[in-house]
Amino acid sequence: MGTQNLETLKTGGYKGIGLTKFKLEPTATPLTAFPTEILELGETLEQLDLSGTGLSSLPAEIGSALPNLKIAFFSGCKFTVFPRELASCPKLEMVAFRSNGMQEVPEDSLPSQLRWLILTDNRISALPSSIGRCSRLEKCMLAGNQLQSLPAEMAQCTKLALLRLSANRFDSLPSWLFSLPELAFLSFAGNPCASPNAPTPFGLAHIKWDDIEVQHTLGEGASGIISQALWKQSPDSAEEVAIKLFRGALTSDGTPADEMAACIAAGAHESLITVLGRIHGHPDEAQHVNKFQGGIVMQLIPSYYKVLGQPPSLTSCSRDCYPEDAKLGAIPALSMLTGIAGAAAHLHARGISHGDLYAHNILASSDDAHALLGDFGAATIYGRDCDDALASGIEKLEVLAFAHLVEDMLGMFSEDDEVKGSDLRRGLEELHSRCANRNVQSRPSFEEILEELEGMMGWRGMMRIPN
Repeated sequence: MGTQNLETLKTGGYKGIGLTKFKLEPTATPLTAFPTEILELGETLEQLDLSGTGLSSLPAEIGSALPNLKIAFFSGCKFTVFPRELASCPKLEMVAFRSNGMQEVPEDSLPSQLRWLILTDNRISALPSSIGRCSRLEKCMLAGNQLQSLPAEMAQCTKLALLRLSANRFDSLPSWLFSLPELAFLSFAGNPCASPNAPTPFGLAHIKWDDIEVQHTLGEGASGIISQALWKQSPDSAEEVAIKLFRGALTSDGTPADEMAACIAAGAHESLITVLGRIHGHPDEAQHVNKFQGGIVMQLIPSYYKVLGQPPSLTSCSRDCYPEDAKLGAIPALSMLTGIAGAAAHLHARGISHGDLYAHNILASSDDAHALLGDFGAATIYGRDCDDALASGIEKLEVLAFAHLVEDMLGMFSEDDEVKGSDLRRGLEELHSRCANRNVQSRPSFEEILEELEGMMGWRGMMRIPN
């Protein structure tokens, strides 16, 4: 999405040219009022991005002037109250007000067609009961607020698939969450109801920063930077590893500190990226320079492992995307699914929910028929001593995420695959149906899923690294 400038807007340079997307480039000084010239873009405008402009109010006629507006971004602005004017936008589906210092969301202010709501990093202490009328709401990002509860009417949002509640003030989760038929991705770390502590896996190394030689960056995300490095274990011995340095206070999923805790607590499994040790003595550690939160050393994944899917688009909202020509053999797919189910069973046995069990968080090698579940940014440590009913509910929400993965992999089977229409395909289709049961508690556990998949593999007792 390209950017447009304020001067050209003010002189009418964008009027009548049929713009569908408008993103205002940064201005030298914050805007004190909504540029009314935007309203003249009229019926063609579908996406509006005024993030970082300093706006704090909207014109009353925004809905009538921009009747086809579908997406509106106002992150990094100064809206202390969610603007009621957006409720008049008849086709508005996605709204973002991240980091506004917002304190209030009034009743009847949310657009009726809302699918994707982003209110991350604000000061909101309550949501309006009218959110229950947002029947299409699919993705709701609420991390980093002051919420202690959710309105009971939100149980009517039966299309809700992804909910981020991390870094709030929940003492407990509402029971109706665990009856939402399409909720698959839940995070609630950093709340009183999440387990604050988890045991450190036995044998985790204490690694000095001076023994790390950083080579080059492998990737960078909202919670930190991953680099390839050498871990010098002795003057004569060094191991190629990956390191992640966690920085920042909050992401859309939760805090980097909670992510690191979950990575460490996860322990070892052949379908998880192994954490070899925790870094100590980093120069930024003592003063938390650059919002440094800590660092870990992990196994280095071979470069031929590729991401299995792509993150959801603005259109797909809560479901991953794949290239049209994506293909996967049935046997490698079955092996990967078995590994991921084993990893999920391993995590829930340790009282950990991944919270983001998506193909775009899985590294896979078709040749090796092997997959690795990564990215613990939305993970929650709910604890082994969690109430059995609550633990089961948390797990069975995540089982639906696994059902989506099974469905996506079935869609990648080659038309000429030798097992098309075979017992294997039918078995996976039946497993998908059970995992996607709209009655949440009727879904199988990950241990049951793993046993069934191992049976399809034709052998039992997959070797699993002990806890």
